[in-house]
Amino acid sequence: MAHLLVPSRFRGPASSGNGGWTAGALATLTGLEPPAGVTVSLRRPPALDVPMPVTSVDGTLVASLDGEPVALAGPADSEPPLADPVSPDEARAAEAAYAGLVFHPFPTCFGCGVGRAEGDGLRIFPGRVADQDGAARVAATWTPHPSVGEDGHATGPVTWAALDCVGGWAGDLEERLMVLARMTAWVDAAPRIGEEHVVIGLARGTEGRKTFTASTLYDADGRVVARAQHIWVAVSTTDL
Repeated sequence: MAHLLVPSRFRGPASSGNGGWTAGALATLTGLEPPAGVTVSLRRPPALDVPMPVTSVDGTLVASLDGEPVALAGPADSEPPLADPVSPDEARAAEAAYAGLVFHPFPTCFGCGVGRAEGDGLRIFPGRVADQDGAARVAATWTPHPSVGEDGHATGPVTWAALDCVGGWAGDLEERLMVLARMTAWVDAAPRIGEEHVVIGLARGTEGRKTFTASTLYDADGRVVARAQHIWVAVSTTDL
């Protein structure tokens, strides 16, 4: 039986897994290869350092803990929209306005935490850039560190993590606490270690407790490397 294990390095909130990394780790177990996309739904906060058995139920992979589903993965039925690119210079300048530098709900988050050292966390710090058709957009640079790669490229789970938090910061994470509930990603090419990339997040609206966003990862030549869309759900601190 396969298992899903989220090492504590890849946490989002202090006591549970980063949603993007967790989703990407489960997505790799589906065996679906690019250009196929994968949708992962997160039902509970992913436990850290605990093997979670993974079973297949009607074509969907289910990672469980104590008999309760934590995450479910299956083929995507639609492609995420593209967030328009900005230049690396513009993305780098936007990082100075990263809202997480003022207040961060999850400062030790693997993807966007300000409390993570260079080479430990991804340290993707997206700041506002010009809107896209009236929708809020944020951007940051990201250079994959050798510690997150294999054979010169970032791993699948790390690529999903890079596409994760930038969506939340494009949404309303500054206004209400929320966590990733569903993510669909299409990875067209693995990001190269040591190469500067640009990550863009795009707001797509809200509905009650739900926030909808998208993100796109571009390489140094402006080519799309990967893209995602997200559903976030507002929570209280007791839900974490």
